[in-house]
Amino acid sequence: MYLMSAFVATLGLIMWVWWPLVRDYVALFDPQRPLWSQIDWLLIGIFAAMSILIMAGADLRSDVWIVGVGLAGGLAIEGWGTQTHIWNYFTLERPPLWIIPAWPIASLSIDRLVRLLARLLPRERGRNFAIAHSVLFAGFYALMLQFVWPTRGMSLTQAALVICALIAFTMRDRRTAVLTFAAGAGLGYFLELWGTTRACWTYYTLGTPPLFAVLAHGMAAVIFWRAGELARQLLARVRLPAPLRARTSPLKPELLRDAPLRTQTI
Repeated sequence: MYLMSAFVATLGLIMWVWWPLVRDYVALFDPQRPLWSQIDWLLIGIFAAMSILIMAGADLRSDVWIVGVGLAGGLAIEGWGTQTHIWNYFTLERPPLWIIPAWPIASLSIDRLVRLLARLLPRERGRNFAIAHSVLFAGFYALMLQFVWPTRGMSLTQAALVICALIAFTMRDRRTAVLTFAAGAGLGYFLELWGTTRACWTYYTLGTPPLFAVLAHGMAAVIFWRAGELARQLLARVRLPAPLRARTSPLKPELLRDAPLRTQTI
């Protein structure tokens, strides 16, 4: 309920802030044609699927990490792509802020898909996942080099290449990496199909969509997953000063049972 309410509220906020875009979109409807033939069923299907996914197995304590990393990572990716003109939005914003909330929503959906795939696929086939990991990430990196080669001299592209290399070839949990990549690319296909065929955003190759863009959603999902893990590990290593830690540490169960009533109330 909380996640769905936040989802709807975010959509409402976007429509309110960027009302001119909504008005222009509504103006595209032709009253001379049947309404059902003009409805964007692909967009409705994507929103319906993600709405169901984000509510499945929701856990706000873990989901807040996914949302935070999705917002930060989405802003970084959109900034890289639009600043280097690998892709451009119809509003010519670099990047458009109204697209950023879509990244955490997609990240939550991918998290649910990974959980489903983890249940369906057996864990015993570790060697198969190791082979799939090597082929998948090596192939993606070669494709990425070819796709972003025109912008190879730009610092943002160089940073993206370094990050993808470090993430792709330093992971130990290859099973989760492969499942996350597959889930991200699967959802990314429908997102890219909608965006490129509606000219919401356009890649310099004019693909609708290009293969790299689809697989890049899988790589982004893996990077977000690893970034969330690293953030948790760094936070766990943070230690409070000794006096403050002693003051805030919980009482032992046996001491709590023997404590006076007023102490338990406090």
